[in-house]
Amino acid sequence: MSEDRPGTQGPRIRPARQPKASPETLARLKNHLGVLSTVALKHLDQSLPWYRGLRPEERAALGLVAQKGISSFVSWYERPQSPQWVLNDVFGAAPSELTRSISLQKALQLIRTIVEVVESQVPDIVPESEHQQLREAVLRYSREVAFAAADVYARAAESRGAWDSRLEALVVDAVLRGESPDALRSRIAAVGWKSQTDIRVMVGTAPEVAGAGFVGDLRRAAVRHTKDCLVGIQGDRLILMLGGMEDSESESVYTRLSEFFGPGPVVYGPPAPTLRDAAASAHAAFAGIAAARAWPQAPRPVAADDLWPERVMDGDDAARSSLVNNIYRPLEKAGNGLVETLASYLTLGHSLEGTARELFVHANTVRYRLKRVCDVTGWDPLIPREAFVLQTALVVGRLDADKEL
Repeated sequence: MSEDRPGTQGPRIRPARQPKASPETLARLKNHLGVLSTVALKHLDQSLPWYRGLRPEERAALGLVAQKGISSFVSWYERPQSPQWVLNDVFGAAPSELTRSISLQKALQLIRTIVEVVESQVPDIVPESEHQQLREAVLRYSREVAFAAADVYARAAESRGAWDSRLEALVVDAVLRGESPDALRSRIAAVGWKSQTDIRVMVGTAPEVAGAGFVGDLRRAAVRHTKDCLVGIQGDRLILMLGGMEDSESESVYTRLSEFFGPGPVVYGPPAPTLRDAAASAHAAFAGIAAARAWPQAPRPVAADDLWPERVMDGDDAARSSLVNNIYRPLEKAGNGLVETLASYLTLGHSLEGTARELFVHANTVRYRLKRVCDVTGWDPLIPREAFVLQTALVVGRLDADKEL
């Protein structure tokens, strides 16, 4: 006859009823609790090498779990109850730190070992007529304990993951604020960071869905190419802090990681030689994000240094100093008319012949000097975008020179 009722999805499945244990069997089980616990602990020590290698306090905690598991089985056999009862009664006394030092696989090995011990002792405890019933009860109870153990580890992993994410975000924020590496040492070690040199920061918009799964995928993608990775999400901003990346692979790595960011520009700061300097790299990346809309054709991702002109116009003093120190002053120091040649070339619409006539030199001399400009600064005046960077450097360099007078 069907068990369907109105408003239900289908037949209701009732769990198999646990056969009731006889009073004599229950009494014998209770009398043998001490023996079962002793045999179980001895068997754990003999059959599980990792158990012997635990610290004394960890062995004591696991021993307590084993003893509670056996004593709780007798209570459960007398009155079978819910898995939540098993969870609280067996694992309630175990410290949460056990989930860090003992894997779920090892916890299940412990449960299996205890089940084997109890099964082996069944013939000596109960009459032969109840052997099968007791063995089935042991297996059913071990299933409940295994599910309870999985629940304990799942909750611990979820809690630890949430805490690690919060700690990681706090470390990223502390680095961005320029906290002393000495003050950061314990926190940054807690998140597994080891790199002390060549720190890189990427900044962009966070995707709409940026939960724990997204952060895990991003971190796994990053550690394929870097030694260290920290992820921080601040509102709609996604911040990626990288350590130990090879310079030869940096461009391709930035491109791959930029796919995890939301729409809009993605900017990476210059490599920071130390952890202390990582804040300056991050500030450059943030300044680049703020100014990137002024260069619609900018690549994605783009280096913060490639946005020097836009950052200067947006009021970034660090970009202004970089243009002066990395372009204008090296050109002045190099001499040989490089500043004058570059200025004339840019003013006269990038005309080699016009520049040559203006300076009363041969066109080949202009070509040579422009090549020297590229050698000295790393920026090629023959490329329009790089010529714009050089022209901005001349403007801010002259203004800077006027302030010094």
